[in-house]
Amino acid sequence: MEEENAEKIKKERDECKKLAEDYLAGWKRERADFINFKRDESERIQKSVKLSEKEIVKNFLLILDSLYLLEKHSKNIEGFSNVNKQISAFLDSMKVKEIDCLNKEFDPNLHEAVEVIEGKEEIPIVVEIVQKGYIMDNMVVRPVKVKIANKIDKPSK
Repeated sequence: MEEENAEKIKKERDECKKLAEDYLAGWKRERADFINFKRDESERIQKSVKLSEKEIVKNFLLILDSLYLLEKHSKNIEGFSNVNKQISAFLDSMKVKEIDCLNKEFDPNLHEAVEVIEGKEEIPIVVEIVQKGYIMDNMVVRPVKVKIANKIDKPSK
């Protein structure tokens, strides 16, 4: 009888041990899932913030374009220079950089061609900037609108 009782207790102990191991394994899986969720959610929030910042900067650039045009046609350069300095400081704080592309190879990821003129180059080269473009954290806020020169093959008759 004692032997039966001991066997029964041992069996119950083994069942409890297995159940505890199952619960522990489940808890570990849930903990790992939660850690992954927190990381993914943090990345999603950061991406959302960056996209929001990009939209703010993009809208702000329209104002900057107007100021460039006004400066170009105005006599009071000093006042516009001060505004441009303030705007440049703001853009620097947002890590916004102007895309440098003049006399460089055309890159459709950064440039938007608005006109193609005949040139000697086999590859398209940016020859004029029509509207400045900007990047922020390696993300194009607005592509540069450019004129490009390229060798134009004329169809043979």
